[in-house]
Amino acid sequence: MIQSPPPYPTPRDLLRDKTMLVTAAAGTGIGYAVAMRAAEEGAKLLISDSHERRLMEAADRIEAKVGRRPAAIVCDVTREADIQALRAAAEQHLGGIDVLINNAGLGGQVAVVDMSDEQWLRVLDVTLTSVMRMSRAFLPDMYRRRTGVIVNNASVLGWRAQAGQAHYAAAKAGVMAFTRCAAIEAAEHGVRINAVAPSIAMHPFLAKVTTPEQLEQLSSAEAFGRPAEVWEVANVMIFLASDLSSYMTGEIVAVSSQRA
Repeated sequence: MIQSPPPYPTPRDLLRDKTMLVTAAAGTGIGYAVAMRAAEEGAKLLISDSHERRLMEAADRIEAKVGRRPAAIVCDVTREADIQALRAAAEQHLGGIDVLINNAGLGGQVAVVDMSDEQWLRVLDVTLTSVMRMSRAFLPDMYRRRTGVIVNNASVLGWRAQAGQAHYAAAKAGVMAFTRCAAIEAAEHGVRINAVAPSIAMHPFLAKVTTPEQLEQLSSAEAFGRPAEVWEVANVMIFLASDLSSYMTGEIVAVSSQRA
């Protein structure tokens, strides 16, 4: 039986006056949803993406909804120079950041026997190595202030097998392991690092790159008989970013209704 999504959440000022940076925030996916939810919860935002037009459109939509325009900076998270420019922009626009959302990721469907080195390395660079680069860039400022939160976007494929997804699953499993190890290092500096692991969250880009048959198969495996709304995943990221999760670090929180 397919259950309908719940009503869109009512803001509760969970991130009032906190500064937040969200990567891969353009378009209609989880990154945009968490940026919108953060703005609704009172955060001062900087959003980034490698797609300039879609990034500015995302900033327009957030401004139209909450009445405050986020700063928006184009950034390719596979380029160290871009990340350092983003760090400088965060200092300029926000005076530093309290919360970093590492959302950038890249997938694709290819069997191991057909996978090129370029396909493997590109997915790992965007999905895993970018998390290290961003964390390396922003953790020192958090350490100096002895406060800060990082929330990484992993995937249930870091735990579960799916044909054609070896590169993406390996990258997301790496995000999970990186999250746990980095969290231990950061704890002594008063900084928390956690991750979410969504199963399937529906948005137009996913529909473009996935066949209707595969979407139906994945959705039918969910206990609610439907994919998550992107804002349902974003809600959990907002919780991890907020002070309500103050004793959580190194955790990978599944956002999934899949049966174990």
